[in-house]
Amino acid sequence: MKEPQENRIRVAAAQYFIRPIQRYEQFVDQVTAVVETAADYRCSLLVLPEYFSIQLVSLHDTKRPFHEQIREAASYHDRFVDLMRELAKDNGLYLVAGTFPVLDAATDAVYNDCYFFAPSGAYDVQGKLHMTRFEKEDWLVQPRNRLKVFDTEFGKIAIAICYDVEFPELVRAVANEGVHLLAVPSNTDDRQGFLRVRYCAHARAIENQMYVIHAPTVGSLPRVPDVSLNYGQAAILTPSDFAFARDGILAQGELNQETLIIGELDIELVERSRSFGTVLPLEDSRLTQKLVASIETVRL
Repeated sequence: MKEPQENRIRVAAAQYFIRPIQRYEQFVDQVTAVVETAADYRCSLLVLPEYFSIQLVSLHDTKRPFHEQIREAASYHDRFVDLMRELAKDNGLYLVAGTFPVLDAATDAVYNDCYFFAPSGAYDVQGKLHMTRFEKEDWLVQPRNRLKVFDTEFGKIAIAICYDVEFPELVRAVANEGVHLLAVPSNTDDRQGFLRVRYCAHARAIENQMYVIHAPTVGSLPRVPDVSLNYGQAAILTPSDFAFARDGILAQGELNQETLIIGELDIELVERSRSFGTVLPLEDSRLTQKLVASIETVRL
């Protein structure tokens, strides 16, 4: 396999195919295969989708209200974290491990959290900050309140979970903190929802002169109405300028198919574009008030 060039990193985004399973081990096997494939292609970073772990609800009674099913899936939390930590360590890559429903036993609140693992096994969490209507009204999922920047070996990364990427002030805030790479795990059931996320993700790439890795779910759980549809197409998106990919799309998958897309990113190119690009939207922004007083930086 060809080695990435100096000053470039190879990254991957999964179009993870949600399918019914009968045993937890089937989930482990499927996730492991995706991570090991990214490692085989010498990727330094893999992004998995939002709610891909919801596959675990098929192990229990799927006739109950979904807000109960999602709490059942949360019971696998410790096993999920252990699995993802070991996969990141064993395969020597950074892993944006999609999202997992996290239950606060004291309040019975459920949160939609994205775990980010380093090759060392160290990890931290970016919670989803904005709930869609079905999450808030039907699934009874609660928002988190902290926006984070992750400082890695190849630069600063931030995570905007699905609906969060539709709020430009969030991404502008982390761009002002030196983030060059944004991970967008998503889960959308129809074309309109998918395109809202995709168009906004590309807008964030252009207006902040950064790379965006968008990883959606595909497939379905036919006997679970809340997960009966998944519409997605993974993409690695770039700014729109001469130095980058034509149309600002470095790579994208085949719509609604199970696949892994891979591309090489030049982080220094993004930095140069912020000073010497055809336009300088990040520098030229006249917004002076930041969204948050301070952003927590986590070293991984």
